[in-house]
Order: sequence, then C-alpha cells, then structure tokens
Amino acid sequence: MAIAGAIIGAAGGGWVNDAYGRKKATLLADIIFAIGSVVMCAAPDPYVLIFGRLLVGLGIGIASVTAPVYIAEASPSEIRGGLVGINVLMITGGQFLSYLVNLAFTEVPGTWRWMLGVAALPAIIQFFLMLFLPESPRWLYLKNEKPQAVAVLAKIYGSDRLEEEIDLLAVASEEAFHSKNNVRYLDVFKSKEMRLAFLAGAGLQAFQQFTGINTVMYYSPTIVQMAGFTSNQLALLLSLIIAGMNAAGTIVGIFLIDRCGRRRLTLGSLCGVIISLLILSGAFFLQSSELNSSLCEVQTLHGTCGKSLGWIAVLGLALYIAFFSPGMGPVPWAVNSEIYPEAYRGVCGGMSATVNWVSNLIVSQTFLSVVTIVGTGGTFLIIAGVAMVAFIFVALFVPETKGLSFEEVERLWKERAWGGEDARRGLLI
Repeated sequence: MAIAGAIIGAAGGGWVNDAYGRKKATLLADIIFAIGSVVMCAAPDPYVLIFGRLLVGLGIGIASVTAPVYIAEASPSEIRGGLVGINVLMITGGQFLSYLVNLAFTEVPGTWRWMLGVAALPAIIQFFLMLFLPESPRWLYLKNEKPQAVAVLAKIYGSDRLEEEIDLLAVASEEAFHSKNNVRYLDVFKSKEMRLAFLAGAGLQAFQQFTGINTVMYYSPTIVQMAGFTSNQLALLLSLIIAGMNAAGTIVGIFLIDRCGRRRLTLGSLCGVIISLLILSGAFFLQSSELNSSLCEVQTLHGTCGKSLGWIAVLGLALYIAFFSPGMGPVPWAVNSEIYPEAYRGVCGGMSATVNWVSNLIVSQTFLSVVTIVGTGGTFLIIAGVAMVAFIFVALFVPETKGLSFEEVERLWKERAWGGEDARRGLLI
C-alpha cells in the first residue's frame, strides 16, 4: 500500500510542483508523511494501519518528484549531477539507518509502533527547515515573480555569472510561455522532442527497478538465507552490510557523475551489474544442481557442504550493490531532473517517477513468485537479461548531459528530433 500511495503521489506530484512550486510541494509531502506515521503508530486495527501506509506512500511519491527537481533547479550545471545524487545518498543512507533504528527498537515494548511512529521525526524536521529555504528560482521566474527569482539566483551565483544565468532563464521562460501556459499529461506526447526526452527519462526509471535493486534491498535477508545461511541474525547482519555498501556506493556515484558523465557512468554500472547477476545466478544454479549434490557427498565429512557456494552468492550480491549504487542508483534521478524543458519539468518528472514506482511494485510483488516458478538462479538470469537490454537502451537513447545548462539540454533534444550535424554529435557524446 505504501508503494501504491507513492504511485498516486508521484502521478499528482508533478502537477502540484508546477501549480504551487517546489517548496510548497515539499512541505505538503512532509505533512502527509508525518500524519501517516502517526496514524500507523496509533492504529487500533490492520485497516487503519494500511491507511497510514497509504498516506506515507503519498508523501513519498510527492517527495520523489519534488526533491530532484528542486535541487537541480537551484544548482550550477557543473555540479548539478552530484547534488542531485546527494538526494539518493540520503535515501540509501536512510535505509541503512532504518536497519539500525529498528534493531534498537526490538528491545523496546510496543516494538512495531515505535518503528513506524519514529518515521514522523525526519518529516517534521524537514518541514521546519524547509520554511527557511527559498523557492526554486526557475519556478519563480516562470510564474513572473522575477525579483524574487533574481534574489535567489544572487545567493547561488557570483556577480560575474549572475547576468548570464538571468539571461538564460529569461529565454527559457519566454519559450515556456509561448509553448504552453498549462501543460497537461497528454501534451508530453504531442512533440517529437518531448517524446524522445520522456522515453529516455522513463526508460531509465523503469530499468532502475527491473534490473533488480529493490528486489535485492527488500529481500536481501531472504536471498542470504536462500544462499544457505539459515541463521536469522546472520542474514540480517549481512543485509545490514549490504545496505551500508549501497550508501557508500552512492557517495562514489556523487564523486563520479559530474566527472565521468551520466551516460558513461550508467553503461559502466550496467556492465558490472550484468557480471554480478551472472555470478549470483551461477551460484544458485550450482547449489541446486546434481554437481553440488556430488560435491556435498565429498564435503560432508568436513561440514562445508554448500557453504562455499553460499559465500559466492553473497559475493555476487555485494558486487551487484557495488556496481549498481554509483551509476544506476543516482543517474536516473539526475537525468530526469535536467532533461525536460521548464514548462514540462514538473509533469514529466511526475510521470517518470510514477513509472519508477509502478515498476517497483511489479518487481517487488512478482520476485518470490518467479523464484517459485523458475528457481532463484533462473530469476537472476532473467534480471541479467533485462540489464543487457538496459545497456542497449542507454547506448541508443540516453545522451550525455554532463555540464550542460537546461537550455543546452533542450536544444539537444530538438536537434535529435529534427536532425542536423549537432544531433549526430549529441548521440556520440
């Protein structure tokens, strides 16, 4: 239900962003999330608990659209990718901390209520801190609140660059005004350049989920137990380590995204993901094969039956996180925050985030069922195949946007849509 709420929140969050601004959208997400956490904590029955999960999901969905766009619009182009990546770091770091917080609450009476209720604290803290932050300068300029927009830009850029940024913003806002005053969802599919941009953005979001990341995060204790580690404590400990690696890998991604570029980082990430998934698949296939049965007969005297393969599976899991988190973790959010024109940014960001959450729901609800049908090894082999398709997709449809201003990215899509020497050059970047 939390994911279902996130789908609804992301779908409506784009409109909220464009109509009321990034700041108010963030404040709304905080309020909804805090209320949902309190409802869950105080739930007298399962139905109220589920309703609380739905509310929390709504807040998550709105925030997932708003945070990357707000950060990108307030960031200089040369460090934009890294700053948007910090948002992903806060998510992966939050996942790691949630393991520790929940572990601490296992010794407290009313365990699950504390676990769910304490989630309101970050939302409340962010609400009050957000009151001191300005609105996005680009949204202000688009809404004809130019003095406020210039005042915000003056806090970000020095005097030598301020005039240039204001001129670029004026051109972008003029184009947005003439193109659409009130963008609707279907308008995204009416122009070729917008279709290409949305294909790239939504495709990255879908492949982020279908290459298995949340399957690994949701079910890492189960996967570790499937690998032969039957102790619940050991499974949870290894899962905690994997969550920590996910956060650490995101830090590496923040460092690389504005140096290597989005496209190259994603392609390298996917290469490692494919290799890791093949290792995972091979370990599980060997564990269930007749070969492993014969090996077990030899190893039984030493008490090592299946353990070596179990450790290979855990190694594959760790390698998967190490390769996924720097590239396929932050890049889809960074790219989606910068590839859409001003007038379309909220709507397209909401639509692509909805694709992410729908894909998340499909993967999380089908993983264990697919494992039952084709086995764990077969499941990871399928995900490896999806990762190969993702590699081809990125190579063909995702251009490099490192260091480009929003206006340069917009021209890139027009050149790609309507041809020209610059379009061919953009494909090769």
